[in-house]
This record gives sequence, C-alpha cells and structure tokens, in this order.
Amino acid sequence: MVEEASESGDSAESIAGVTNSRTLSLDRFPIRTREGAVTVSAWRLCVACDEGGGAIVRVDGSAGERFHRGEGAFLGWSEERLAAAYDALRPSSEGSGFETNQLG
Repeated sequence: MVEEASESGDSAESIAGVTNSRTLSLDRFPIRTREGAVTVSAWRLCVACDEGGGAIVRVDGSAGERFHRGEGAFLGWSEERLAAAYDALRPSSEGSGFETNQLG
C-alpha cells in the first residue's frame, strides 16, 4: 500500500511498514546467483527510515526475470511487497537535474 508522505523527506511516497522513508542511493553492480552460471546485473536501493536503514536489491536475471531481496528494515518482506516498495522508492528519471550543455 502506497500513501502520500510529507514534503520533508527525499521520497515523495511512504511505504506501509516503514515511516518517513527516503532514498539514499541507487547503485548498479554485477552479481552471481546460485542458479546461474553467468554474471547478471542488480540494483541496490538504499533507504533510510524511522525503523532503521535498509536496502532492496533487484536482480535482473538472464531470461528477463526479476526478483527482489530485502536487507535491514526490509528483511523478511514478501517478493510482492518488496517489488511495490522498490517501485515506489526508486528515483524517477523525470526531473533528475541532469542536463547536457548545448555546444557550438
């Protein structure tokens, strides 16, 4: 369940189960799973909230499959709940503040 949060945090949304959540970083890194023989990519979304720090790791499998793992405050959450929290807390690409300069 996603609810609107106050404007004080970095995140525009709050996730059921954590309060005052805000995204700290989103990092991409290579990872190997037990099932796979190849290296795949994963995203680690670090989050701070009143319940403590935590992270949600989304693994992009080789066959287009995705699964999530929780750390810290998100440890023990179901796959569906982690996926919903990841989508709600992931920074949007709109308004990222990145601009390229027009040269010439």
